[in-house]
Amino acid sequence: MAKTQKSNTDKNGSSDYKPGIASEDSMLKEFFIDELKDIYWAEKHIVTTLPKMQKAATSTELQNAFQTHTEQSKEHVVRLDKAFELLDEKAQAKKCEAMAGIIEEGKGIIEETEKGTATRDVGLILAAQKVEHYEISTYGGLAQLATTLGLNEVADLLKQTLAEEKETDELLTQLAESSVNYQAAAEVE
Repeated sequence: MAKTQKSNTDKNGSSDYKPGIASEDSMLKEFFIDELKDIYWAEKHIVTTLPKMQKAATSTELQNAFQTHTEQSKEHVVRLDKAFELLDEKAQAKKCEAMAGIIEEGKGIIEETEKGTATRDVGLILAAQKVEHYEISTYGGLAQLATTLGLNEVADLLKQTLAEEKETDELLTQLAESSVNYQAAAEVE
């Protein structure tokens, strides 16, 4: 059974908790590190998956977007290495079942769509946005936990990656809305 500490709250339900007062062996910090390992695994697999998506893409714009995100993802791994270093933890990956499923789904889209079509590009954008949304929710949550734990340098690293993930998601939306979806709508069997 988990040990709990009574929190003092005022009549409005506000807690007297102050960021950074968690003990070094708190359950929250242990959970936070475990989740860092999870996204570390995800980022490492994204780095190997994006070049395959780039190769499968038809449009030059989408190919370029995947290339750019591959380079960003490599930097995300470096930032996670730095986060582990700041925590005095070994950079270690733990299989991310959610990302493994999303990546597998992306492979299925490539197999099930015709090469050289905008329809395939639509599927690739959808798969990539599923990855982005998972990353956005993960980095957003981890950044907040880092702040709660008083790990401000780690929080800053996570927020930087979060901003890049949001930019990539927006770029993919723009590609879909400006051309790819319309090109796919005009394709016939």
